[in-house]
Order: sequence, then C-alpha cells, then structure tokens
Amino acid sequence: MIYCYRVAQIYKPYVIKKERLVKNRLFDAIRASTADYTEIRFETQTTTSIVMRMTDVETADYTSFEGGIVRACINGGWGLCAFDGIENLKQKVKEACSFAKLVGKEKTDLAELAPADSEIKAVLDRDFRGVSIAEKLKLVQGYNALLVKRNRKIISTRVAYTDSMRTVFFSNSRGTFFSEERPQVVCGFSATARTGNLIQTAGDGISSVTTYNAVTDLEEKVTEAADRAVALLSAPKCPGGPQVVILNPRFGGVFAHEAFGHLSEADFLYENENMKDIMTVGKKMGAENLDIIDEGSMKGTGGSLTFDDEGTPAQKTYLIRGGVLTGHLHSLETAAKMDEHPTGNARAVGRNFPPIVRMTNTYIGNGTEKVSELFKGVGKGIYACDMYGGSTMMEMFTFSAGYGYLIENGKISYLLRDIVLTGNVFETLSNIDGIADDLTIEGTGGGCGKRSQYPLPVGLGAPHLRIRNVIIGGETDGQ
Repeated sequence: MIYCYRVAQIYKPYVIKKERLVKNRLFDAIRASTADYTEIRFETQTTTSIVMRMTDVETADYTSFEGGIVRACINGGWGLCAFDGIENLKQKVKEACSFAKLVGKEKTDLAELAPADSEIKAVLDRDFRGVSIAEKLKLVQGYNALLVKRNRKIISTRVAYTDSMRTVFFSNSRGTFFSEERPQVVCGFSATARTGNLIQTAGDGISSVTTYNAVTDLEEKVTEAADRAVALLSAPKCPGGPQVVILNPRFGGVFAHEAFGHLSEADFLYENENMKDIMTVGKKMGAENLDIIDEGSMKGTGGSLTFDDEGTPAQKTYLIRGGVLTGHLHSLETAAKMDEHPTGNARAVGRNFPPIVRMTNTYIGNGTEKVSELFKGVGKGIYACDMYGGSTMMEMFTFSAGYGYLIENGKISYLLRDIVLTGNVFETLSNIDGIADDLTIEGTGGGCGKRSQYPLPVGLGAPHLRIRNVIIGGETDGQ
C-alpha cells in the first residue's frame, strides 16, 4: 500500500504537468490559424489484445501511441491534417487551413456553444492496467479451454480480450478545452459446432468502462454459448411468414440502434431530401408508449462520455417520445444546417479520424407490462434472442437472431435456428403492441461501424418488445 501511495504521489504531478503542457500547446497552435473555425484533438492510447482460436494464441499485443488531428473550416470547407506528436503543431494548423481554402465555397455555419474547460478522470473499481498480461492470458486460456472441451461437435472456438485507455485532449478556436479518459475492457467468445454439412455458431460477450472484474467469472456464459452452438444443430428451422415476435432486450436494443438510430443521424438526413421528409419532427412513429432515446450523459456504459469530439457536452436526446418523432442526432455543422441544437453526437473512433455524427447509448424506454404478460398474449409466435448479423438499406432491414424459440399458448417451447426478420422500420415500430418494464442497457463487446470508423464503443438496450406481423424468412407451411 505504501508503494502504491508513493507511485500515485509521483504520477499525479506528472499527469497535471503533461495536461497543462498539452493545453498550452494546443491553444498556442490554434492562434496561428487563419480559418473561420479551428480545432485540435490530441490523443494518447494504450491497448492490450489477446485472441485465442482452438489451441493457439493468435494474438498477444500491447500497443501505445499518441497523435491527433487538426480540423480547420474556411467558407464551409474542411481541411484536415493528422499528426503523431505535439511538436510543430502550428505548421499542421497552417496546412489544414491551406486545405480548407481549396474546398470552401460557402458560408461557414456551425452551431454556437459556450466554451468549456474541464478535465475528466476515469473512475475504475478495478483498473485493468494493474492486471498482469499473464493473468489476462490465463483468463482467455481458461475460457477457451471450456469451449474446446465442451463437446466433440465443436470444431472452432474464439476468445478475444481487449482493454484500452484512450485519453482525449481537445481545444478549439472558441476557447473550449477538455481532457477526458475513456477506458474500456472487452471479452467476447464464440463456439462453432458441426454435424454433417450443418454448421452453427453461438457466442456472447461483455464490455465495461468501470472495472476489469466485468470480464472475470464468465464461465457459465461461456459454457452456455458452447451448449447453444451444439443444440442449434438439432433445432428445426424457424417457420416463415408473418409472425408475432417477442424480442429480448439485446435484440431490441440492436434493432433500435441499427434500424432506427442510424436514420436519426443528421449528417445522413440533411444530404437526403427524401429521408429528411420522412424523418420530420412531429410525425407519428409508433404507439403512445414508445420512446427511443440516445443518452451519452448516462454513466458507466459503453457510449458514455462527458464531451463529444467537438467539445459539445453529452446529453439525453429523445428521438421518439410518446410515439412521435421529436429529435435528431447532431454535430455542430448539422445542427446549424438544420436549424436545430447540437446534441453531443460528433464522435471519432480514433486519433486520425474526423468526428462524424454517431450514436452513444441508444435504447427503447421502459413500458409498463410484465414480461410474462407479453407472452400470455401470444397463441403462436417467435421469441427472438440476441442479434447475429444483418443489414439495413434506408428504412428497410434484414436481421438474423442469434437464436430463438417457438412460442405456443403463451409459453416458450423449443429452440429454433435460422431466424431472419425483415421489414420496414416505420411499419415495425407501429406494430409494437407490447413494451415490458425490464429495460436492460449493456455493452456486448462489439462496436458501431460507419464510414470506415469501427469499432466505436456504444451502449444499447431495450425492454422485452412484442411486435405484430413481422415477416420471418424460413420454412413456410406446406414446404
């Protein structure tokens, strides 16, 4: 304990000194700008990554880097210049300004915000940086051994562990400065089973921004994934056609994110007149008890942050409230172009990427029904759990459930495989006729992808949802 105390006493003044040095250098460089608006984002990051497949350690890496990006805007045109260290920043600012002059052809229009000055430290119950690489490797090997030995039908396994500490330093020509530590620890695992020509995969994962302990003691989840992969080999295909479907919270959360959340991102909307008309504030979008929310200011989840990567404070934005479209997700530029308020959703996946409009923690709000009441109303239907994959095209979606069950007379029956849901998101939202009161928000270890920026940490969630007339691809009666 004495040793740790002394380390803390030495380390703290060093950190404070570095933060002041970075802050001074960023503002000093910005003073050299000739642009209408200039910002500099400087980052440091350390990452540990371990991946195992079957009996082999595929990856065991520790990386550390620092660098950032300058953005300058002149006459509405953006110039970018990435850099590795904080030396010669004035030259990088000048280069970004010269690039911006080449493309600027209109008025610079960015929403106004009061300047901020803040330093945010991560609060970790158990810091993964204090856990040895040997202990992390032992964790991965233990989970992988459970998968490999669980059943002879398992032909492939994967366990992946990653932790990272990303520290963002930001300043702009409006006087804003912040520094923020953004930790994340992730562990995901999957098993692939085979019988004859049939192959099935099942997996799970968890992420945390508060403690290393979140990825320990997952043996039960690991064995459940292995058992489910094997069980899916003997499960019948899901019956096709229009069905009553109940989504579990994870599937409901991914649906809200993928099918609706991306349509709410304003950089997509203001460039698409047709979708802008469809996504007009005030339009009815579902039942009176339907709320869809994006909340970056929520504490302790994957998409939580204090400021976005333009210096806008994170906040809670209702996208749908009471079944009516009430908001969009914005950057400074899209908010100005659409005459709305910035929402704290300009995010970048890393140091050399510009911020674009992205979700944070996106979820469907709680209803008032008990989960059992949702099932009681179903004579025959499908219980779809988790999401294995899918695609969206404008308002159309196709999603595959990780697994699911037949519902008969209000009861969960037998396991099903190959559950594929397809439809129009707006029709599907209108067909939600049951919302339970068991909202769960989580990070599953994955991330959001957009314009080559992947994986961006996000949170997602929902209560159990019951939806009428969902089109299921699969075996139909008479086939």
